[in-house]
Amino acid sequence: MTVEVVILAMIAAFLGLRLYAVLGRRAEHEEETIQGRFDPEAGAPAAPRAAPARLPERSVPPTAQQRPRELPGVLPVAERGLREIAAADRRFDALTFLQGARGAYRMTLEAFWRGDREQLSQLCDRDVYEGFTAAIAAREAAGETLDNRLVRIEDATIVDASLDGTMARVTVRFTADIAAVTRDAAGTMVAGSLDDAIEARDLWTFSRDVTAAGPDWLLDETDEA
Repeated sequence: MTVEVVILAMIAAFLGLRLYAVLGRRAEHEEETIQGRFDPEAGAPAAPRAAPARLPERSVPPTAQQRPRELPGVLPVAERGLREIAAADRRFDALTFLQGARGAYRMTLEAFWRGDREQLSQLCDRDVYEGFTAAIAAREAAGETLDNRLVRIEDATIVDASLDGTMARVTVRFTADIAAVTRDAAGTMVAGSLDDAIEARDLWTFSRDVTAAGPDWLLDETDEA
């Protein structure tokens, strides 16, 4: 009886070792596999993925291949010109330019409304400057002043851009709410209202020689949108 017990115990021990060896290796293999699929530091699975099936070229719409990446605040028609300007001037960035254009729009309008010729000369090229100063002179001759307020700029979008030699030109369409009031020499309101803003839609074109040392753009054309 004792010998049979010993023999059965040895058989049980042998089977236990074999079972442990099989399960142990399987568990280790599964742990290695799991660790290989997930990197805690990366925080994302790293399992190999099946390569996506490639569609026949004829099934891909041509417009999907040719469509440029759209930028916020930029019409697709202007993107080629912007890329040419950026290639000629590594400091140029379309979105930064657009932010600066918003500021220039406000400063130029406010300088014109208060008749600040000196500031206008720093913001505009000669032709636009002369147009503004002629309007200021006519206003002064009539004894009138403008009490206008730029309430908000609703939108500013680059609608065109080009590079001609070293001269870059970018056209921005502004949509803004403006409260406009005209006063006579006595300060009496003769036109407009500060309570009712009107919508203004303008096309302003800014230009700059990309080889110039300074970063300043000048307003060289104005029109209604």
